[in-house]
Amino acid sequence: MDFEGVDFLNLDDAMTLEERMVRGEVRRWVDKEVLPIIAQHFEAGTFPMDLLPKMADINLLGANIDVFYGGAGLNSVAYGLINQEMERGDSGLRSFVSVQSALVMWPISEYGSDAQKAYWLPRMVSGETIGCFGLTEPDFGSNPKGMLSHAHWNGTDYILNGTKMWITNGTISDVALIWAKEDEGIISAFLVEQGNPGFMQNKIKDKFSLRASDTGELVLADVRVPVTHVLAKAKGLKAALHCLDQARYGIAWGAIGAAMACYDTALNYAKQRIQFDRPIAGYQLIQEKLVYMVTEISKMQLLALQMGRLKDQGKLTSVQISMGKQNNVYHALQIARLARDILGANGIMYEHQVARHLCNLESVYTYEGTHDIHTLIIGEKITGLSAFT
Repeated sequence: MDFEGVDFLNLDDAMTLEERMVRGEVRRWVDKEVLPIIAQHFEAGTFPMDLLPKMADINLLGANIDVFYGGAGLNSVAYGLINQEMERGDSGLRSFVSVQSALVMWPISEYGSDAQKAYWLPRMVSGETIGCFGLTEPDFGSNPKGMLSHAHWNGTDYILNGTKMWITNGTISDVALIWAKEDEGIISAFLVEQGNPGFMQNKIKDKFSLRASDTGELVLADVRVPVTHVLAKAKGLKAALHCLDQARYGIAWGAIGAAMACYDTALNYAKQRIQFDRPIAGYQLIQEKLVYMVTEISKMQLLALQMGRLKDQGKLTSVQISMGKQNNVYHALQIARLARDILGANGIMYEHQVARHLCNLESVYTYEGTHDIHTLIIGEKITGLSAFT
């Protein structure tokens, strides 16, 4: 049965026809192409590469990129709804789209030269080229300014050395956007292509979470990067964090999709599961859990929709994005746990998808800024006092 959505507050009325049409197209695609096969990929620990051309066909890889470069040029709410529906399928699929669009194509479009945009963006929109974002290091996650990756200018090229960790699309990417410190200590962005001598892409295995997502370690040993592969306008840590804002915005929407999937599964199961001669949906404790779920999903939707409208007006701040990411992922994780509780033993079975979302959300909760880090960002904003030091 096709998914009909969760809209307790009639928020469809606050969306444009185009936004609803985009959501509907992606929702049908996820139902048809993703849900029938994603559990097998999750179990095998593989990314469904055969879906890549299909994603490109419906413009999932360039939804927020200018039509001049082959993108769809959609507004921020439509882009958010794409993330929502992709994560309703699986967090790994949303992560792929988010990294490709928000963390590689967006910085190229924002910080790249006209030549870089013309070369890279059409290839990435079409899926011909896959990208990844190399910021996190083995010893520096929440404190990226402490990165050890180094870029030395030798007069003709930059020589890069360092290691990046927990990189989505790490081993399947054709190009990596690597952040490293130049000799003067300035953090800059470099496009490093697969096959570049000294550049190694190692798969991280044995994950409990995001198993249908490719996660890698990137090792750079005296990798030569020409000036044509430097994003000249991407200078300083602020540029890297601005890229993360784009991705975190998508995560806030994506978490809604995972929560919807868990709520819908739990609601339908509770209506059909008979215990003590009646459906368990008729018991008070089950209804309390379901009410929490639908209420929090509605609040998550309101927050994401307002963020989208502010983003299109150029008014959305990094702190507001932190609130969206922190709040929506937290409650999505709580909803997944309650759904697994309602399903009992069946809650750990692949056929019901709840445990898959639960495991995935454990990673989403901490990546691209942990829950606690985003809490401190908001706390500093409202008090004027930093709790980081």
